[in-house]
Amino acid sequence: MSQTMETSPGLVVQRFTPPLRLADFKLIAFDMDSTLINIECIDEIADAVGKKAEVAAITEATMRGEIKDFRESLTRRVALLEGVPVAALQAVYDERLRLNPGAAELVAACKAAGLKVLLVSGGFTFFANRVRDRLGIDFARSNLLDEADGLLTGRVVMQSWGDICDGAEKRRTLLEVASLLGITPAETIAMGDGANDLPMMGEAGLSVAYHAKPKVREQAMVAIDDGGLDRLLELMR
Repeated sequence: MSQTMETSPGLVVQRFTPPLRLADFKLIAFDMDSTLINIECIDEIADAVGKKAEVAAITEATMRGEIKDFRESLTRRVALLEGVPVAALQAVYDERLRLNPGAAELVAACKAAGLKVLLVSGGFTFFANRVRDRLGIDFARSNLLDEADGLLTGRVVMQSWGDICDGAEKRRTLLEVASLLGITPAETIAMGDGANDLPMMGEAGLSVAYHAKPKVREQAMVAIDDGGLDRLLELMR
């Protein structure tokens, strides 16, 4: 086993020796908020009703792993969105949401190497499905915000798999999609930034932390601390 090493500034590798072959993997799973995209969508929606600081404080504590129960954390934050006009979601998408640097390049490289791409997010379908379509992602799972009369109700909707996509559900989704594809977890890559990404990252053959919280960086096999998502390609051939 290799020791931790910084292969180049801002790119840390531990517990394996690069390069790995991208084509040896069959599935890559991405978290969305602060990984594939530049924002935490829920914080920005909250901004529409002047509750950004309140919601962001819960988000931050959750991502650091201080609020252990993501379900409780999300339920509390979504409740604060009651009464937000659904139109505010489109405004967040249009005005604030940007793909993180290297996102399109990394997804394209993975697809070219024959990998399927999964987006699995504790965020919301409104954004996840648009990001999925924009990047040509194969599968997406995320939380669905309940709405009535053009306003958010402050609740999430039950879907076929459950109601809240937390760390356990991210893990289950990765394993489920791998099973559907007829591949082993060792043939998957999982990429994220927060504590709720750790369960799926722990199952994957390669775990990648992107500009992540300290706890996530420590446990990941690759930590991209500087630069774009496509820096992963520096370690793959």
